Amino acid sequence: METICKQTFDEERALYGSRGVVLQDCAFDGPADGESALKESANVRAERCFFNLRYPLWHDEDVEMRDCEMTPLCRAALWYSRRVEIDGSRLHGIKAVRECDEVRMRNCDVDSAEFGWLTRGLQMTDCAVKSEYCALRARNLRFENVRMEGKYSFQYIEDAVFENCTFDTKDAFWHAKNVVVRNSVVKGEYLAWYSENVTFENCKIIGTQPLCYCKGLKLVECEMVDTDLAFERSAVEATITTPVISIKNPLRGHIRVPEVGEIIRDIPEAKGEILINGRRAACA
Repeated sequence: METICKQTFDEERALYGSRGVVLQDCAFDGPADGESALKESANVRAERCFFNLRYPLWHDEDVEMRDCEMTPLCRAALWYSRRVEIDGSRLHGIKAVRECDEVRMRNCDVDSAEFGWLTRGLQMTDCAVKSEYCALRARNLRFENVRMEGKYSFQYIEDAVFENCTFDTKDAFWHAKNVVVRNSVVKGEYLAWYSENVTFENCKIIGTQPLCYCKGLKLVECEMVDTDLAFERSAVEATITTPVISIKNPLRGHIRVPEVGEIIRDIPEAKGEILINGRRAACA
């Protein structure tokens, strides 16, 4: 491995096609304003590096980044890359990760609209994320202890597990398939509409009109706070531990709840059973 220390690169494709390079305390910045510094490279390790130019890591393989900073000017930083590990770093440019494979992130701070699109095998642990349209159409996600803020998150994702997370995000999990969310807080409007085979276990769900038009929906010992018009046209099996403001037209399944303010059934297809403290509820 070649080691490069404390150098600044600002030319176009400055280290294009590098193989087996360690970058320590380097900066990608300067008046030449060149892009694609490490495009088509492999076996790259960056430690305490500063990225302030566009598209630095496209079509790369086997990348490690530790204690690095990617500024808002470092747009579209990692695209079409494979086997990437990022630890203790800041990714603050738009579209930071897209269409990558096997990306593992730990202790990172992400502020990046359109983060993670079409990525396969994204793992995040102990991270903070701000993003709109986070992880659109991504697959094989594993998040643990991730705090996320933004709109329209996790739409069209497939095969994902989220544990001990906190999400403040509107319109999350729309059209999601085969997803499990455990021991997490999910706050936002219109949660998981049109989803399929999504399970919430021991979660707190906050916000209006959640979980409508769902197939194969499951809630296991979940709290629901400020939730009204829930479960409209959904097939659902749910055990809820808190009162619900209103439930509207569940199509199939069973909803177990200690108290519900209003039950709305105004279509003949609404055959889902609602059990209040174990007793079948009439319309209210």
